[in-house]
Amino acid sequence: MTAPIVVHRAAGTGGRRVRIRTQTAGLARSDADLIEFLRRAGLPDAWDLLDDPHWVEWQGGRPHEYGAG
Repeated sequence: MTAPIVVHRAAGTGGRRVRIRTQTAGLARSDADLIEFLRRAGLPDAWDLLDDPHWVEWQGGRPHEYGAG
């Protein structure tokens, strides 16, 4: 099973593209940005999901790291 939320590798300028199911949600530069995307997608209690691999797949880097400052 693939996680419904994918946080892609960091972009060269910082930030990570976020996909929720099949839709690109935006470029997150922090966990707060990621949580806002998830809230807009109907997941108001998303903080508890960030470290659950059944919900979120962090690709190409460590979780909670968003690259250049």
